[in-house]
Amino acid sequence: MDKTDSTSSGNSGGKGRGKGEAKWDAGRIPDLAGRTAVVTGANSGIGRVAAVELARAGAHVVFAVRDLERGRAAAAGVRGSTEVRRLDLADLASVREFAAGWEGPLDLLINNAGVMLLPERRTRDGFEMQFGTNHLGHFALTNLLLPHITDRVVTVSSGAHRMGDGYIHFENLNLDGIYAPQRAYSQSKLANLLFTLELQRRLTESGSPVRSLAAHPGWAATNLQSHTANPVSRVLMAVGNKVVAQDDKGGALPTLFAATQDLPGASYVGPGGVFEMRGAPTLVGRSAAASDVEAAKRLWTASEEITGARFSVGAVA
Repeated sequence: MDKTDSTSSGNSGGKGRGKGEAKWDAGRIPDLAGRTAVVTGANSGIGRVAAVELARAGAHVVFAVRDLERGRAAAAGVRGSTEVRRLDLADLASVREFAAGWEGPLDLLINNAGVMLLPERRTRDGFEMQFGTNHLGHFALTNLLLPHITDRVVTVSSGAHRMGDGYIHFENLNLDGIYAPQRAYSQSKLANLLFTLELQRRLTESGSPVRSLAAHPGWAATNLQSHTANPVSRVLMAVGNKVVAQDDKGGALPTLFAATQDLPGASYVGPGGVFEMRGAPTLVGRSAAASDVEAAKRLWTASEEITGARFSVGAVA
């Protein structure tokens, strides 16, 4: 998706609507014929909606999912060109296998899959599950696929990056002895934004035209909340899903906007409504911690050491 093809025909740069201008929706995605996209976690929720809409616009969409059977069920009946490939972000061997099997250009990588507010548990490689899945898995995947990526990487974060402790526990990334589901989730979502920031800095420094962007869905009613550790939280979220949340189609719009519109690198897209809970996609702000350039560099270095996946300047197109 080059910069010309991905320019919005309406909302310029996501900075709001002009008088009388319609809200941006998936019907305004440009023609994506001939483009290829990978969407992680495309078997359900906003990931599936994003995959469906990209395929509808003409892209060939790869559903990158942990459960092939569920992935095939999600892709069945989708109008457009799709395929399903296995990817378990909580297993670095699976991430490496997925990347090693990739051939040819990849226009768009959407780092969408995630887990939320889980009881304390570990990935196959021994990392705290939320940080390991939401950040480390996507960090490794992006770097391993980067030689193939031609346009952009969109990483899904959350307004929850402002919650928790508000910083990365560099000396205790697994939160040993201090684990709390919200603390771990917030740290992983803050890591997503710091990753987006540092990836863009490195791309710019290397002279690459590839862009790194982030998005968050606001409060979207999906099955993600049903896996929370606390039964009281599950009840409250179920109520919130009915009263406050937008549906998964609305929740996917910021991701689709970031994936297809002509936005600067390191942009962050979210809903434009009250408290960014719902509404048409627009550029939104982030916490000071999520804008910390030095923390972003430190996180990158730590993530490289943990995963063994490194940014390859010479390989980037």
